[in-house]
Amino acid sequence: MPSLLEALERKYGAKGEVNPCIDDMPVAIFVPKRSPRLSVPTLLVLNDCDIDCAGDAGALADKCADVVELDLANNKLTEWQEVFAILEQTPRVRFLNLSFNRLSAQIQAAQSLQPKWDSLSHLVLNSTYVGWPSILGLLKSLPALEELHLSLNEYSYVDLSGKEIDEKDRCEACSRLNVDFTEPVHEQLKKLHFSGNPVSSWREISKLGYAFPNLETLLVNECPIATLEPDPCEKCGDANGNKKSHDAFAHLRFLNLNNTGLATWDEVDRLALFPALRSLRVQGWPLWERFESTEHERRLLLVARLPRVRTLNGGGAVPVEERDAAERAFIRYYMEKPEADRPDRYWELVGVHGKLDPLVSVDLRPEKRVQITFTCGDTSEVRTVDVYRTVSDLKTRLERLAGFPASKMRLFYVDQELRDTQFFQGPEEMKYPTKQLYSYNIRSGDEIIIDSKFKHSISVSSTA
Repeated sequence: MPSLLEALERKYGAKGEVNPCIDDMPVAIFVPKRSPRLSVPTLLVLNDCDIDCAGDAGALADKCADVVELDLANNKLTEWQEVFAILEQTPRVRFLNLSFNRLSAQIQAAQSLQPKWDSLSHLVLNSTYVGWPSILGLLKSLPALEELHLSLNEYSYVDLSGKEIDEKDRCEACSRLNVDFTEPVHEQLKKLHFSGNPVSSWREISKLGYAFPNLETLLVNECPIATLEPDPCEKCGDANGNKKSHDAFAHLRFLNLNNTGLATWDEVDRLALFPALRSLRVQGWPLWERFESTEHERRLLLVARLPRVRTLNGGGAVPVEERDAAERAFIRYYMEKPEADRPDRYWELVGVHGKLDPLVSVDLRPEKRVQITFTCGDTSEVRTVDVYRTVSDLKTRLERLAGFPASKMRLFYVDQELRDTQFFQGPEEMKYPTKQLYSYNIRSGDEIIIDSKFKHSISVSSTA
C-alpha cells in the first residue's frame, strides 16, 4: 500500500525536470520558485488511495508546506504514529478528515503529552472507532480545536474522565457509564457532531456538555435517545441531585435531535428550558407518529412551546406574526382539554394573551380547498386548489393551461392582501417542488402567475 508521499507523487508527479529544455529560442519565460508539479494545492483531497503511512518526512514536508485542508478519508491508516507523522510535516493544516480509517488503536502516552498542533481547528473522525482515551489525548494536543466529528463510532457511553473503566461500571439496562465528571476538558471546542452513535441516555450526552463548556452546536441525530430526563433508568440507582437536562449546555445555540426516540411533549418542554438554544431540529420523532395532526398543526404547537427557538427544522427565522398566531392557536387548542392536561406553557400564554374566545372550529389545520386565480400571459383562469398539494404536483396540473411542460415552468405567488400595500415586495417564487401550498399561507382570492423558465424576470404590474 502506498504512503501519503507516494500517493502525492502519483497524482502530482515526482521531483524531477518538469519543463522540457527549449534550445535556440529567444523567448522569455516566468520560472516560479517551485514548479506546480512539485507542490500540491492548499486544499488536498486524497480519498480511497489505500494510504497506510506518511512516507519520507523531508520530501513530504517539502510538498505539503502550504496545505491547510487535508482530506484522507477512506484510506488504510491504522496507526496514530503515522497520523502524527503526517501532522508534523503539514504544520499549516487547519482541517483534517480521517473518516473511515480504522484508528481504534490507543494513542500511547509518549505520543501525546503536550500541545503540538496549534493550527488544527477542525478534525473529522467519523467511523474511525477511535476510543475515548485516544480522544482525550488528542484534545490535549489540539488547543485550537473548534469543531470535532465523532459520528458513527459505535459509542454507547461517554468517558472523558481519564480513569480506568471496568465493565461493572456500565449499567446493564441502559449501557450508561456510572462514572460522572463535570470538569471541563476543552474550552475552545464550539461544534460537535455525534450523530449515529447508539447512546440512549441523555446523561451520557450531558457529559459532552460538561467536557466542552462553550459548546454552541451539537448534532445527536440518529441516536436512540428515549428521553431528555437526566436519570430515566431505575436500575442505575445513583443520585443526580437536582440536575436538569439543560444544565450542561449553557451556551448551546443549535441542537439536532432528528430521528431520535423522543415520544412525548414533555421532551419539547425540556428543550424550552435550554437558555441559549435558538435553532432546533426535531423531525422523525415517534411523537409525531402518535400525535394525529398535520405538519402545519404540529409546527404551530411547537412554535408556541419553544419561545426562545428562532429557527425550527431548518429554513428561515420564525416570523413574529407566525409566533403570535401559534401562541393564540395553542391557547385555543388546550382550552378544550381537561385542566389536568394543560401544560405550564398554556398558563404562561394565557398571562400574555388573556383568555381567548373559542373559535367556531378549534381545528388548527388550514382551509383545505381555496379558489385561486391562475395567470399565464394574457390568460387567466380561476380554479379550486387543494392546499395540501405540492408545488411539483400543481405544476403538472397546470401544463395544459400553460402550454409547456412542468419542467419548464416557474410559479409566482401573489398575496392579494399585501399587493396594494407598502410591504409588498413583488411576487414570491414557489421554488421548492416538495413544499405544500398551505405553507405559503394561500387563501381564496390570491393569485399564482405561471411563467416560463426561459424568461428571467416577471413584472409586478402583471399582477394588476
